[in-house]
Amino acid sequence: MGLLDNKTAIVTGSSRGIGAEVAKNLAAEGAAVVVNYRQKAPRANKVVAGIEAAGGRATAVGADLTTQEGVQALASAAMENFGSLDVLVLNASGGMESGMADDYALKLNRDAQVNMLNAAVPLMKEGSRVVFVTSHQAHFINSVPTMPEYEPVARSKRAGEDALRELLPNLAEKGISLVVVSGDMIEGTVTATLLDRSNPGAIEARRAEAGKLYSVEEFAEVVASMATADVESGHTEYAGGSDYFGKGAE
Repeated sequence: MGLLDNKTAIVTGSSRGIGAEVAKNLAAEGAAVVVNYRQKAPRANKVVAGIEAAGGRATAVGADLTTQEGVQALASAAMENFGSLDVLVLNASGGMESGMADDYALKLNRDAQVNMLNAAVPLMKEGSRVVFVTSHQAHFINSVPTMPEYEPVARSKRAGEDALRELLPNLAEKGISLVVVSGDMIEGTVTATLLDRSNPGAIEARRAEAGKLYSVEEFAEVVASMATADVESGHTEYAGGSDYFGKGAE
């Protein structure tokens, strides 16, 4: 028996990286998983195929979360395919991609997170769990400086976390809990790669400073575990980067 048997999870931004690994972990615990992608359908289908090959259930749904249509389509997909929505993992983020509008980071990292949650809540029963994925660089941005290249993204992600925390009383009324997972820089992620490209040596420097950086797989295990962890709503789970602690968090 898995911890998520007969449950359904949506994982935003799950066609690769952390999101894909979280989807696999949730499926291994018995959840039916809605794998979300923005453009790369083959990658998402590969994640679904891997879950199904391991005996799990999953479906891939293309949705741009910066549009209301995309948000609604993703929320509806859980009900249409699996009949419930019990876990929402808000993993999708961005802002360092080239060619995007100036307000894209805020639209994705704050507005889309709130819109996705608001679309999901009416479908979620008492006891459901929402997990928001962020970084120490964003979570601690008000007290610990980050690299200039990343600061706009960090501030937009912190704005997203703050906006979600403002909804805690509304969630409590419905018996839905919210947990934040904050991780240090993660080896092998798109963000880390882009940061290292714009600031060569950034990853190596952070690794030396922290002593160890989590891999995508290691961090995904932490994120997935928070879907069922016995913690209070509003809890922040930290992964790595202990040198940040004591410098101001919430």
